[in-house]
Amino acid sequence: MEDDLRPEYDLRQLLKRGVRGKYLINYRAGSNLVLLEPDVARAFSDEHAVNETLRLVIQLTKIRVGKNPKRARRAG
Repeated sequence: MEDDLRPEYDLRQLLKRGVRGKYLINYRAGSNLVLLEPDVARAFSDEHAVNETLRLVIQLTKIRVGKNPKRARRAG
């Protein structure tokens, strides 16, 4: 059987750089990893900015629904 993988996909080299258990603490803490699309990622400087923006969206959603639920249903 012939190896038809490109040199940049050589698993012997790629697996040398791996760190066992690198994300174990986050996994056990219940952390969620989310992959952002490149255009979305460019809008944020770091993970703190992403979290603050999402918290604001959550607050705005609660305010909108809390003031006039009928209007929120029609808009969505």
